[in-house]
Amino acid sequence: MREKVIEQKLVAAVKKNGGICPKFTSPGFDGMPDRLVLMPGGRFAFVEVKAPGQKPRPLQAARHKLLHCLGFRVYILDDESKIGGILDEIRAT
Repeated sequence: MREKVIEQKLVAAVKKNGGICPKFTSPGFDGMPDRLVLMPGGRFAFVEVKAPGQKPRPLQAARHKLLHCLGFRVYILDDESKIGGILDEIRAT
């Protein structure tokens, strides 16, 4: 399955659960995650979407670590079957 298809399924699942999932772009600060997941109740996280089995590039991993150190949640999504679990975690925290 292609990354684009997984990303589309994420966006649809977030919308179905009452949230929005905008594409995140950060000019001048490369390596940031692909999507913001914004759920009802002010719950949110960053999601890096990858093709199955793919890992974040070194710069992406560094940005993810920075976000974690700042207290933000960052998920790596490379399989559509993980979408429900990710959304459950975001809603629960």
